[in-house]
Amino acid sequence: MLEERGRGAVLVGVARVDAALEHLLQAVMTSASAKGDGLFLPDRPLGSIGAKVALANRLGLIDGPVERALHVLRKLRNAFAHSAESASLGDAAHSSRLEEVYADARSNPLWAPLETVLAAQPPSAHGPLEPALRDYILLITILVAFLEAAAQQLSPFRPPVVMGFSGIAPATHSSISAEAAAGDR
Repeated sequence: MLEERGRGAVLVGVARVDAALEHLLQAVMTSASAKGDGLFLPDRPLGSIGAKVALANRLGLIDGPVERALHVLRKLRNAFAHSAESASLGDAAHSSRLEEVYADARSNPLWAPLETVLAAQPPSAHGPLEPALRDYILLITILVAFLEAAAQQLSPFRPPVVMGFSGIAPATHSSISAEAAAGDR
């Protein structure tokens, strides 16, 4: 992301966060059948970052400040993607949206060490790293790292009971898998 500027940095950063959020949700879901269900495809229920954020929040996988940060990033990505003019993270409209998110993210123990690492980077062909882009890169890095770390610590949700046409019965791992596979035939 150090080589990206402006629109590219925002689009690439939010795409990385979106992928990490998808991994987080997949970590708590049972596996799709061999054919897959396409649940995360763009035209499907969880194809948008907004739907992923809402579900992650409702499942208790993210807290309020992270939910707000993800919604701010979603809005920022939309603003940059649909802007006809050149947009900058330093623009007042964007920097004011991000300032509260940065304040929350600065409480993360990785912010200061990562900030030091970024400050030590030699200038790119685009010149030195602007403070607005530096803070954006730090935010994206922390969100992706912690979403992925949380996903690694989770396992698929196994409900205690399963509803079937014969009624409600205690769930067994094999019956859930067999029914999911049978549904794809």
